[in-house]
Amino acid sequence: MTDQDSRHRYTANLQGEVDSAALYETLSKAEKNPQLAQVYSRLAAIESAHAEFWKRQIAALGQHVPQLRPGFRTRALEWLARRFGPSFVLPTVNTLEQMDSGSYEAQPEAVAGGLPAVERSHARIIEALASPAATGLSGATLARLEGRHRGMGGNALRAAVLGANDGLVSNLSLIMGVAGANMAPRAILVTGLAGLLAGAFSMALREWLSVNTARESAQRQISTEAAELDQIPQEEQEELALIYQAKGVPEDLAKTLAQQLIANKKTALDTLVREELGIDPDELGGSAWIAAATSFMLFAVGAIFPVAPYFALAGTPALIASLAASGVALVLIGAGTALFTGRGAFFSGVRQLAVGFAAAGVTFGIGKLIGVAVTG
Repeated sequence: MTDQDSRHRYTANLQGEVDSAALYETLSKAEKNPQLAQVYSRLAAIESAHAEFWKRQIAALGQHVPQLRPGFRTRALEWLARRFGPSFVLPTVNTLEQMDSGSYEAQPEAVAGGLPAVERSHARIIEALASPAATGLSGATLARLEGRHRGMGGNALRAAVLGANDGLVSNLSLIMGVAGANMAPRAILVTGLAGLLAGAFSMALREWLSVNTARESAQRQISTEAAELDQIPQEEQEELALIYQAKGVPEDLAKTLAQQLIANKKTALDTLVREELGIDPDELGGSAWIAAATSFMLFAVGAIFPVAPYFALAGTPALIASLAASGVALVLIGAGTALFTGRGAFFSGVRQLAVGFAAAGVTFGIGKLIGVAVTG
């Protein structure tokens, strides 16, 4: 390997450490829990030290050490963390950490510097923070660290990007299909608006059902646990003691803790629900109506791009404007997916544009065939 190859590799490693250090520093400042803020601050300091390690490697080659800034994905995640809180981006950070945790394994300089073990440790820490089974923190904190935006059910960032993408691609394909069939501009506009509303209502109903189903399932499990606590408290106490033992608490202490908790049925039920079922009784999936409204809006935001030009234009100009507006939106959505896939924003944007336009092209061609067949 030449010095130039090594420099490129060192620079790429340096960029990764600069990104990580900046992101963890932002998470530390945005985190309201002082214990978690300290964890993020410590991670930022370690990543900064790793950045210095790669700067020294570049300098040892006699090369100029670049002054790098955080990349697009990091800056976007920082903005989201400051705006919505660390829990909003934590699932994405966890995904990126797991993807990068083995990147130093085959690099002899990194191995000699002990970096692979530290990176694996960081990945385990972030995975623990992002896991609903994380221990040692309050139930409310665990619920936030799960990365669930209760209004959207699941990873909020991913849901927002993919929800808008569903609306954009489906309505673009619909409009291109009817445009290919040479329908009148007003008919295309009505079709696009109908597609927007139909898709948005469908997504809203699906999310409403999903959240309600999850809530009812959780409530049923909590009721079952409450009944067991009333009927067989001794067995529930033993079960709770085993849970604590599994978490590393000594047997005697685990039994003492379980006995103290069982003495208060309200506290015991709350603890059993959180520890055994992994359910936060204060949340239960959030509001089904908020989830439905959020899904409706996300789908509609994406679906409006291809139909909007038909409010003011007709014929070929409207078609071109629809494709242009949709193309810009596809690139932006593709860049948005780069936040949680780890791929470059440019690559992701171009790929999304190609896939979206391919779908539009297929439906346009099918519409053309159907229009010819119907009109003769």
